[in-house]
Amino acid sequence: MGKVISFMLASADGFFEDSEGGLDWFNVSGDFMEYSLSQLRDFGLLAFGRNTYEHMVGYWPTPEAKQADPEVAGLMNSLPKVVFSNSLEKADWDGTTVVRDAPTQAIQQLAERADKAVAIFGVSLTASLLPSGVIDELRVMVNPVLLGQGRPLFPSLSSRVSLELVRTTAFESSNVLLCYRPLSGT
Repeated sequence: MGKVISFMLASADGFFEDSEGGLDWFNVSGDFMEYSLSQLRDFGLLAFGRNTYEHMVGYWPTPEAKQADPEVAGLMNSLPKVVFSNSLEKADWDGTTVVRDAPTQAIQQLAERADKAVAIFGVSLTASLLPSGVIDELRVMVNPVLLGQGRPLFPSLSSRVSLELVRTTAFESSNVLLCYRPLSGT
């Protein structure tokens, strides 16, 4: 059975996107890319909410992504993917399946069949899954920037979820990775 791991980036003041929906403030340094590549090698399936899927499919299959970071692009494009959406008609990214309902049950079933970890990308999808206890680890890469306003990490979280800090990693680039284990029933 594979672990279910959610990974996201945040500003130091807790935003996922800036006030205009931009992501250009991400501190994507060499050590961040090394970590991303290492992490991707541990994943057997990538799961997205619709918004995150649209960001990802808009970049990783492009010639620019393949030229700028061929290893990460290769893994992003070759790994099987699931996008959870009620409104997406079809998925154009190779290897992607659209799932329309019951994300908690679908993620549990995918993890039960997986040899490697199932990666969750997307704040809304993560927020919908956290209260159920299906996520084994929450990884938040805190970037050394204060945005002042924007889209907070968990605006749609329906209830409190307590977390236990598992480990931290400080990067030379001033990014800090916080790894938490969600505590069920709290």
